[in-house]
Amino acid sequence: MGQTGAAEGPSIGMPRTSARRGEVRRVLTWVLGANLAVIAAKLYVGLRSGSIAVLGDAAHSGIDAVNNLVGLAAMRLAAAPPDDEHPYGHGKFETLAALAVAGFLSITCFELLQGAVGRLVTGGAPPNIEPLTIGVLAGAMVVNGAVAWGENRASKRLSSEILAADARHTASDVLVTAAVLVGIALMAVFDWESADAILAIVVALVVARSGYGILRETIPVLVDERAMDPAAIESLAASIEGVRGTSQIRSRGRPGEGFAELTIHVAHRETVVSAHEIADEVERIIAAEMEFADVTVHVEPAAESSG
Repeated sequence: MGQTGAAEGPSIGMPRTSARRGEVRRVLTWVLGANLAVIAAKLYVGLRSGSIAVLGDAAHSGIDAVNNLVGLAAMRLAAAPPDDEHPYGHGKFETLAALAVAGFLSITCFELLQGAVGRLVTGGAPPNIEPLTIGVLAGAMVVNGAVAWGENRASKRLSSEILAADARHTASDVLVTAAVLVGIALMAVFDWESADAILAIVVALVVARSGYGILRETIPVLVDERAMDPAAIESLAASIEGVRGTSQIRSRGRPGEGFAELTIHVAHRETVVSAHEIADEVERIIAAEMEFADVTVHVEPAAESSG
């Protein structure tokens, strides 16, 4: 005998999921506005000074804005309800958006390395650093720091991969700008003309590290790595009255939007109705306690020795 709880899961998780995605979109819109202001400021001082490190910093911020736009588009797609072709919903569009962030970062890294190595090999005029350059970069660093802090808090509260990925990228932007300011100081104090190119290489390494961190978080979701330890699900199910045992426990997805499936074993004396009620209770408790959007429970009779 089998009992499926697919109909009950969405009724538990969908309202919460819809509200979460709406909040994620609002955060991304706010962050996009801040990033556009920072990009404009960095481009201005980068073009004015001729510093490839500053222009690389502006490009890094530009990827932040692209990330926001990709994230907004992905969240709109992810908000679509399940359909015949996507019975598990469209939540992985958010994960794909986070993966796209890593792709954009790799392009930024390559361009920075190419420009830096070219200047080291062929040389070039040193950048013209003015007090305005330092002031604008310092202000941009403060803005990015506030954005990264707020976005990171929102990513934890909303369990959002795209916000977490973007917050990591924005945090790396703070480090990049700080490194650029250090390089400017070295050029000013020691008249070190190669500092700008070397600093651009350091910026590229920071960008690469940020992209690697995103890959480590997104790939497990895309390949359906288990979302929860089966032992934890087994322990919770076993605590529910009427459950004599569990088997075939599987789970996948991110917190708040994941899916779980398991088989429970009940006593032979249970009727179809009572077994159905036990399964419903297992679905409800596991979905609520472990933040699954959908829980499917199958029912089988327990072994005679335990019945």
